[in-house]
Amino acid sequence: MQVEGSKTKVLFLCTGNSCRSQMAEGWARALVSAEIEAYSAGIEKHGLNPLAVQVMAEAGVDISRQQSQTVDDFGPIEFDIVVTVCGHADEHCPTFRGTPRVLHVGFDDPPKLARGASSEAEALVHYQRVCNEIRDFVGKLPALLSQAS
Repeated sequence: MQVEGSKTKVLFLCTGNSCRSQMAEGWARALVSAEIEAYSAGIEKHGLNPLAVQVMAEAGVDISRQQSQTVDDFGPIEFDIVVTVCGHADEHCPTFRGTPRVLHVGFDDPPKLARGASSEAEALVHYQRVCNEIRDFVGKLPALLSQAS
């Protein structure tokens, strides 16, 4: 249960914690850190995606020091909200300590969309679109959470 005046602990969860959840954590730290204590994890670890790091840097957010993690890496942290950002994570969402609210907001998978790209520039278009969609969602997250309380 969240203590009055404390930040809401939000975990962004995806399959490999390499791209979408990492972007969401970065945007939360950049945009709404006064209200949200942001974390990200995956069902498994895939390592940080370099193109995700690049598009976030281009947008002014440095996620290069974030690491790919799983839920088990967080130990006793009790999250208030778990946001699944892909269908696989939503369908295979692990159990958590406490009773966090689970919210699913699916975003397209940039690496999957970029597989057919003929150049890095073409691939980056997919990453940039999803990056912007995640930014827009994260920016609205505190208001969405306060409406749901």
